Amino acid sequence: MTSLMDQLAARIHSDGTISLADYMADCLLHPEHGYYTRQQPFGATGDFTTAPEISQMFGELIGLSLAQSWLDQGAPKVFTLAELGPGRGTLMADLLRATRAVPGFHAALRLHLVEASPSLRHTQAETLKGYEVTWADSIDTLPQQPLFLVANEFFDALPIRQFVRDGAGWRERCVGLAEGALCFGLGPAAPQPALEHRLADTKPDDLVELCPASPPITASLAQRIAQHGGAALIIDYGDWRSLGDTLQALKSHAPVDPLHAPGTADLTAHVDFEVLCSVATGAGCSHSRVTPQGVFLERLGITERARTLANRLDGTALDSLIAAHRRLTHPDEMGNLFKVLGITPATTSLPPGLTS
Repeated sequence: MTSLMDQLAARIHSDGTISLADYMADCLLHPEHGYYTRQQPFGATGDFTTAPEISQMFGELIGLSLAQSWLDQGAPKVFTLAELGPGRGTLMADLLRATRAVPGFHAALRLHLVEASPSLRHTQAETLKGYEVTWADSIDTLPQQPLFLVANEFFDALPIRQFVRDGAGWRERCVGLAEGALCFGLGPAAPQPALEHRLADTKPDDLVELCPASPPITASLAQRIAQHGGAALIIDYGDWRSLGDTLQALKSHAPVDPLHAPGTADLTAHVDFEVLCSVATGAGCSHSRVTPQGVFLERLGITERARTLANRLDGTALDSLIAAHRRLTHPDEMGNLFKVLGITPATTSLPPGLTS
């Protein structure tokens, strides 16, 4: 069996350089060699740890925020509860446990997980045993009904394109070959209509990133919410507007060369929240301020929740809880790096924890 490196090299020899987006798509989701296809990347024994794996408090508070939003919108009798890229299902399991006491919430929800990886679907089924789950390959297949959705570290894993400014044009950063190894290069300068507005806030040699998949996914969820009601909570690392090279590769919780051993490391990039907000508004929705994760969780009462849990703990377990609270909320940890965006119908209030 040929490796992904062999296949990429043959493709580049035959057709020329490939875009960074195509490279990332193959590395992450190739049916045989893709990172998410072949292995379990999450947790202490994986390559990175997400917020739901750090503490149950994260999923619990997100669940209660969405449940309150459901109540604020009249508690629709049937609605879709969805997660994009659910990992091992940990966040959803914590969300469902925390909302069990909300009258009518579980009876009304129809659980849908948008997940491309067969192995992760199997893990999610084990984690969520006892719940009726429908899996989807795409958000476009979700039912046309009220949608309450969470996406935690989903958008950062979508493939990106990178462009370097050259005068009034842009040169795309591509992946090619040099002496048998993968390398970065730049294509010819050309206009990029999608980056026309960036000529005003960039200078020559500045690098900006575009995520081709981000707008249609956001439009699909926002259109459902605008038409049928609901709310989306998007949690990810990034900022208001893309500037600079944010591509990173992680393996065993440490950064590695993104072009080394394709398919064996996680590849991500910072999320451009300005794009998500613009698309949501264009679909007829309102959106919240882009809020630091630490601020969002503190508004939802994570410190009070931590104190309640601490009353039953001591020793190592108590130390772990204190460390988890700090990691999720402190500005020097995930508190500022990760941001939260809420999307709702234009006429309804935002989910708790967020402001307009």
